[in-house]
Amino acid sequence: MECNHAMSEAVSYCENESYTKLKNKIIMKNAKYSINANLVYKNGYSGKNVNIAVLDTGVFKHKQLDGCIKHFMDFVGGKETCYDDNGHGTHVCGILSAADIGMAPGAGLYVFKVLDYLGMGQTSDSIRALKYIKENCVRLNIKILNFSVGYLPCSDTAERVKILKLIDELWDMGVVVVAVAGNYGPAPFSVTVPGISRKIITVGSFDDIRSGKGPTDCCIVKPEILAPGHDIISLGTRDGTYVRKTGTSMATPIVSGAIALLLEKNPNMRPEAVKLALYNTCDRAGDSHKGSWGIINVDKLVGIL
Repeated sequence: MECNHAMSEAVSYCENESYTKLKNKIIMKNAKYSINANLVYKNGYSGKNVNIAVLDTGVFKHKQLDGCIKHFMDFVGGKETCYDDNGHGTHVCGILSAADIGMAPGAGLYVFKVLDYLGMGQTSDSIRALKYIKENCVRLNIKILNFSVGYLPCSDTAERVKILKLIDELWDMGVVVVAVAGNYGPAPFSVTVPGISRKIITVGSFDDIRSGKGPTDCCIVKPEILAPGHDIISLGTRDGTYVRKTGTSMATPIVSGAIALLLEKNPNMRPEAVKLALYNTCDRAGDSHKGSWGIINVDKLVGIL
């Protein structure tokens, strides 16, 4: 078992401040406006009946996640009840499905803790979690895997190959895999593993200069899709608290949540078709992001416009 470490791709701003519910809604509404996520909610979409697997630091059972958390497994400490001793995973889950601010508040969450209190972890734990998802994704009806974890260049090559193989196998089985580009940009070839996979959807942040940039070593365009990732408000690890974080870890669940809205409307859509829909509906980005397809446009993606 290698002891290579993965690092959660966040956090330049992490302010443990309490915000009023109204202010949080306004802040996240601005983020949603920037990606044209407006009419989709007025038309009743919420990600209902779409399950999302989350590999991260765990999750705190915040009141805004009531009814969303369907399953929790701890590959770090072996605990059976939900917890998050870092906060990163709870923040990601909030972006996905929080009742007040989430992209897809109707979606179900299957949370797998693979990172510790420092946001670090052994790649072998992520491999065990991915194997579990592969063996149970049909039974659990998991449609999306949100992978807000990026592996550092020092990660063992054999371990990285295993991660990429499992990720690609999940994609082929019908799970839409969405991964971070990482925060090691803006230099070229700075996308982290597993975001370098040719098959999966890799997400960058259009408002964070550190967002990983492609191409990959195999000359594949990455990240394909951009979303807001700077100063994103989401859930803290105490009820009633909210925190700000920045990075591609925040942009990635925005895209995963948007895909949940799309799959609610089109439940039999294959990952390849989802990726093509993103390409066909995104808004072209400026010159600073010319290596990507563009910025996600949620209303166009779901077919509201």
